[in-house]
Amino acid sequence: FRVTSVSFTPIALRLNYCSYFFFSPKGPLEAYRMDALNQTRVTQFVFLGLTDNWVLEILFFMAFSVMYVLTLLGNILIMVTIVFTPRLHIPMYFFLSNLSFIDICHSSVTVPKMLEGLLLERKTISFDNCIAQLFFLHLFACAEIFLLTVMAYDRYVAICVPLHYPNVMDMRVCVQLVFALWLGGTIHSLVQTFLTIRLPYCGPNVIDSYFCDVPPVIKLACTDTYLTGMLIVSNSGTISLFCFLALVTSYMVILVSLRKQSAEGRRKALSTCSAHFMVVALFFGPCIFLYTHPDTNFSSDKVVSVFYTMVTPVLNPLIYTLRNEEVKNAMKRLRQRQVFSMKSCT
Repeated sequence: FRVTSVSFTPIALRLNYCSYFFFSPKGPLEAYRMDALNQTRVTQFVFLGLTDNWVLEILFFMAFSVMYVLTLLGNILIMVTIVFTPRLHIPMYFFLSNLSFIDICHSSVTVPKMLEGLLLERKTISFDNCIAQLFFLHLFACAEIFLLTVMAYDRYVAICVPLHYPNVMDMRVCVQLVFALWLGGTIHSLVQTFLTIRLPYCGPNVIDSYFCDVPPVIKLACTDTYLTGMLIVSNSGTISLFCFLALVTSYMVILVSLRKQSAEGRRKALSTCSAHFMVVALFFGPCIFLYTHPDTNFSSDKVVSVFYTMVTPVLNPLIYTLRNEEVKNAMKRLRQRQVFSMKSCT
C-alpha cells in the first residue's frame, strides 16, 4: 500500500499543478508567469568582449574612441550645415540630415558601453539594460533601412520624373515619410524585443559579443529557440528583402533613365546616386551577413558588428561630403561666416 501511494504521489502533484494552471482564478497565463518567476532568472549578462588581451583592449579603446568622436562631429556638422543653409532645405538634404541623426543614435547605443567594457576587467550589463539596448539597436537599424529606401525613391522621382518632383516630394510628404519610417522601425523593434524577452533565461549568462543583439542573447535561453529564431529571422528578412528589392528596382530604373540625359545631368545624378549606393552597400552588406549565414560564428560576427556599428557611421559623412559639391560649398560658406563673425566680435 505504501509503495502504491508513493508511486502515485508524482501523478497527484502533476494533477494539482495542471488544475492550478487551467483553473486558476487569475487565468493560465498568469499561472504560467508566476511559475516562471519561481525559477532562477538571469539578472545580468557578462560580455566576452572583442579580446582578452589587455594591450589590444587599450589599442581598441583609443581607436574606437577616435572613430566615435569623428562620427559625432561629422554627422553633427552635416546636420548643422543643412539647418543653417537655406538652399539645402530640399527633400534630399532633409533625408540626409535624418540619416546623420540616426547614425549618431545607432552608434551611441553600443559604442559607449563597448568603450567602458574595454577598460573594465568584468564586462557586465543588467538584464533590463540589455533588453533596452537590443530594442534601440533594432529601432535605429530598421529606421535607417527604411530611410535609405526612401532616399532611393527620392532620387528616382528627381531623375526619372523631374517635372512632378515638386508635387510628389513636397516637405509635407517628406515629414510623413520620416514619421512612417520611425513608426515602422518601432513596430519591428517591438516584435524583435517581445520574441526575445518571452524566452526563459535561467543561465548561463555569458554573451559572446560586446553588445546585446538578438542572436547571441537567445542563444542563452534555457529552452528550444528554433521557432523563435525563425520568426526573428523572418521578421528582419522580410523587411530587408522588401527594402533591398525596392532599392535595386529604383537604381535600375535610374540607370536606364540616365541614358537619355545630357552629359552634365548624367554626371550630377551619378555623383549623388553613387554616394547613396556606397552607403547602402556599407549598411546592407554586414546586416545580410549577420542574419543570413546559417552557421553562426560569433568571432566573425564580432568583426562584422564592429564594421556596421563603428565604421559605417563614420564613413557616411565622408562619403556624402566628398561626393557632393553642394554640401562642401555650404560647409565652406558656413565656416567663412563663422570666421567673419568672430572677427567682428573682436
